[in-house]
Amino acid sequence: MTSERAVLAFAGIMVILSVILTNYVHPGFMWLTIFVGANLFQSAFTGFCPAGKIFQKLGFKSSEGSCC
Repeated sequence: MTSERAVLAFAGIMVILSVILTNYVHPGFMWLTIFVGANLFQSAFTGFCPAGKIFQKLGFKSSEGSCC
């Protein structure tokens, strides 16, 4: 798995988890959903993805021509 796919999987899991936590635990968890979405949005324009850098340091390989 490439770091880009790992970032997408991680973002998806975080969004699903935050929606579940918002629904069953506390409405304040909606900020986690907003944070993940904002991070994905800025990554689309800047090409900088903190999660991508972390996954690369964990040993995931980057695909050619990627932003992360």
